[in-house]
Amino acid sequence: MVSPNLTTSEYSVLAHNSSTFVWVRSIIALNYEQIENLMTKVISRSQISLAGEFAVLSQLSLRGFDANLTLGNTKNVDILISDPKENKLYKCEAKTSYASKPSRSKLFGYTLSWFMSEKHETIDDPNLFYCFVNISEDFEKYRFFMVPSKVVAKYVKKQHEVWVKENPSVADDISIRQFRIGLEKRSRYSFNTPLAQDYENNWSLK
Repeated sequence: MVSPNLTTSEYSVLAHNSSTFVWVRSIIALNYEQIENLMTKVISRSQISLAGEFAVLSQLSLRGFDANLTLGNTKNVDILISDPKENKLYKCEAKTSYASKPSRSKLFGYTLSWFMSEKHETIDDPNLFYCFVNISEDFEKYRFFMVPSKVVAKYVKKQHEVWVKENPSVADDISIRQFRIGLEKRSRYSFNTPLAQDYENNWSLK
């Protein structure tokens, strides 16, 4: 019986000296793949959200803002921001997606998207920004889109109207909404869609 404490290289040497070389090597590869899948599955939604909040916080701090996370499970905003240069206060709500790749649809074009809710249609606060965070599957790349709440509210409402119009058999009382960032030129979208070129790394909070 092969010891479970052997290293990968030791497994290979042992297997190379037997007729089971190919079989053992495939089993080892399969086990590594299973481990990686398990590691991905154990990342909870709350962990992803927290990672996004800390990532936004670090970006703000690096740019000279005094930023602090709020605490609690029922908080209205995630980050309180003070701009010492302009002597202004802002609020930020972070929305984070993990391993989410751009998608293309006939209705909404080529975009990145995040889930929202019906309430976001009516939140129009000049001091509130949403930071939409996209984290790559390998955790190596982070993208940040800082968007004013007025822009978010307008888009979230419009996209739902468009979706309902194209899906008349679906009840209009669905509370789920989506916010999207367009990744192409403005002319490629059928209605006004916030673009990456305008809001990616928009740390000036404008």
